[in-house]
Amino acid sequence: MDPNTPPRPWLAAYPESVPAEIEPERLGTLVELIETSARRFADSPGITCFGVSLTYATLRREGEAMAAWLQAQGVVKGDRVALMMPNVPAFPIALVGALLAGATVVNVNPLYTPRELIHQLRDAGARVLVVLENFGRTVAEALPELPGLERVVVAGAGDGLGPKGALITLAARHLKKAVPPFVLPAPRRTRFKAALAAGRKATFRPVAVSPDDLAFLQYTGGTTGVSKGAMLTHRNVAANVEQSRVWFGMRDDEGPGRVMVTALPLYHIFALTCCFFFMMRLGACCLLVPNPRDIPGFVALLRKSRFTNLSGVNTLFNALLNHPDIGKVDWSRLEHAIAGGMAMQGPVAKRWKSVTGNPVIEGYGLSETSPVVSINPPTLHDWSGTIGYPVSSTEVCIRDAAGATLPMGQPGELCVRGPQVMAGYWGRPDETARAMTQDGFFRTGDIAVIEPDGQIRIVDRMKDMILVSGFNVYPNEVEDVLAAHPGVLEVAVVGETSEETGECVVAHVVRRDPDLTAEALRAHAREGLTAYKVPRRIVFRDSLPKTNVGKVLRRALREGEVVA
Repeated sequence: MDPNTPPRPWLAAYPESVPAEIEPERLGTLVELIETSARRFADSPGITCFGVSLTYATLRREGEAMAAWLQAQGVVKGDRVALMMPNVPAFPIALVGALLAGATVVNVNPLYTPRELIHQLRDAGARVLVVLENFGRTVAEALPELPGLERVVVAGAGDGLGPKGALITLAARHLKKAVPPFVLPAPRRTRFKAALAAGRKATFRPVAVSPDDLAFLQYTGGTTGVSKGAMLTHRNVAANVEQSRVWFGMRDDEGPGRVMVTALPLYHIFALTCCFFFMMRLGACCLLVPNPRDIPGFVALLRKSRFTNLSGVNTLFNALLNHPDIGKVDWSRLEHAIAGGMAMQGPVAKRWKSVTGNPVIEGYGLSETSPVVSINPPTLHDWSGTIGYPVSSTEVCIRDAAGATLPMGQPGELCVRGPQVMAGYWGRPDETARAMTQDGFFRTGDIAVIEPDGQIRIVDRMKDMILVSGFNVYPNEVEDVLAAHPGVLEVAVVGETSEETGECVVAHVVRRDPDLTAEALRAHAREGLTAYKVPRRIVFRDSLPKTNVGKVLRRALREGEVVA
């Protein structure tokens, strides 16, 4: 650590088994992690999807076939390979293959429009794209504007499961029905099965990969502006896996028999690191959920699965709790339910504990930090309302707009320094310079407070803060109060221009009780909020705009991209 390191009071709160520091230089690369787990846990299931499991040895073998095919197409170390799929078996196989080939993986949201896809693939300079056939039409529309994209590999829902793939037809019927017609030019198109078959016959040439090589271009969510590619090295992600392992006090061999319900998509950094690579390090299994928005199907899967861990975002937990069969799920083996990606709302966390008997362990992170910055202790009895303590080898501080460090207890911008922090934004040195302080801290853009014991409490996003007559209003606080009303299913709060007060508070609400009125909800708000924080306007909607991982798009509400 830097000799000028700010105080770290959170170290006194660490569980006894958690070290203050990890040794990132000893962690190796993600390729070494893949190879080691394939040897140590060869016969243990690495992923399960559509009722079929692939062992670690099979995942490594199929990944090598994909790597050999990529090399046969001329892909060399550092080339960008893009993956545009939900949680289907082809994703982890293609992911392992690209990393073995020394490529940099570009994760792509499959719900992107052609315009968004063109921007990201052009920005990344991707040479190869692997896409689920359901999203082939988007690729076909974008392809004329992507001359640098040399090959498009089209996967089916069951591809990668071998002969058992035919058995998933019924389980994946909803995915097969959702395949629109599209045409891709033959010279640039390959089926995933054909690529694997050709790769098995080719010779794979191992690539020397170093910890400082780029493993991922992880594009930011774009919820507040144009998406940028965070450059994550092998060391960044490997360090975050190790930080997570020691925080949960897990030995390297404790994974077999454990199952992580992986509902968040693997192209999202939360699931990528905290589910896929973390479970791989331990030898545990990722239970892939291809369509977590199908809540009835998701609950049915939970009812028939013997899972031990589950991760999600607030909206996903809320949706599960509101399904009538959630009480029929067997929660007896659940060890940890981990939340991140967006602020957890108190009423949802309390209901989760009452239904499952387990608290939600909330953490915090960003694409730029691989992602974990902080997390609550795994021994937590009740949801804390904080994002916990910084993980090992992580420094945090609160700074004002001028970059001066603020005292504990005073709100300001949360800044982070540690081995998990990105190398910068791809091709954007100006953006990198704006995001990093001169002493190497990443400016998160989140307003936070550090409590005396070192716990971090997120107040809100800086760009989401509402200024009412000179007073700061934080949407998270207002949302938490409104969400406690029994007639509210979901809520999002944004600011709106006001001639009287500069800005005013507007609440967009999805009703649980169709008879709920704006007047009744305002009366409820006045019981817990000072007058200037009470929503001036309440808009009732059928749904809220969200990213594909369930994060509410406040920007879309502010800019009127959805109709009331």
